[in-house]
Amino acid sequence: MEQKRKRLFILLFGVLLILLAVYFGIQARNKSEEKKKEAKAEAETIYVTDIEDLKEIKYNVGNGDFNFKKEGGTWYAAKDKDFPLVQSYPKQMAETFSKLKAKRALEGGDSLEDYGLKDPVYTVVLTDKQGKETTLYYGNVTGDDYYITVDNTGKVYTVNNTSISDLQNKLEDMAQLDTYPNIGSGNLKKEVITQNGSSTTYDSKNDDDSKNIAAVAGGLGAVKLGAAADYSVADKDLPKFGLDETARITVEATYTKDKKDEVLTLYIGSADGKGNRYVMMNDSRIVYLISEDICNNILY
Repeated sequence: MEQKRKRLFILLFGVLLILLAVYFGIQARNKSEEKKKEAKAEAETIYVTDIEDLKEIKYNVGNGDFNFKKEGGTWYAAKDKDFPLVQSYPKQMAETFSKLKAKRALEGGDSLEDYGLKDPVYTVVLTDKQGKETTLYYGNVTGDDYYITVDNTGKVYTVNNTSISDLQNKLEDMAQLDTYPNIGSGNLKKEVITQNGSSTTYDSKNDDDSKNIAAVAGGLGAVKLGAAADYSVADKDLPKFGLDETARITVEATYTKDKKDEVLTLYIGSADGKGNRYVMMNDSRIVYLISEDICNNILY
């Protein structure tokens, strides 16, 4: 009986090994076939561009002239190097246009004018690390695609219209705004308001200041960073916002975060005439627009 069990076990184990061998064989064959398909698809793919190291992107797709340059691995706006540019935007552009895929290449047939390429709708200029420029011209729309040509080659391709979707943001949409802390009556410890050399202090330790602390905490907690008047203000331009040292109001708010004391510094300037005041925070160079009502609560 024991011998029969052993033989049965060996038989079943052998069957299992065979099944495993078949399974892994099929898996290996499937992977090999998949790689062949991918290699075939890659070989058949048409690329409009093949730029190894893109250093500059210039374009106009109907929302103004844009120019981004890369220096030391960091992209910046050529017109304003200090603009707080979110790096993911130019990186995505570089990824798209370094090796831009075409859906198809058109052979012979119509002239550039027939494809809207004699007077292009959009232009994208790409510059590599050697300073070589490649210019893409976008013409008429055909279904979900654009007709496109490169430099003066005269060759016409179709590319998906999503190729320019990353170029349709406004510059302010690409700004990296500051992170504003979460402040409320529960974690605000003290606020010091300084103007014209004199200071007013509201301290949560002072029972007489409880009403004032609640009011200013409401103002501080209502701040939302969004609209901005300047994304990289120069010192010489601070007076026009009322944010130079002699004119601005300085607010220092001490609050707790993760059981530690933190300090938020706000600089409140003049009104913009549209219901807002110009505000800066900490060492940021962005001038924000904050409603006068919120500012008034902060300065309660």
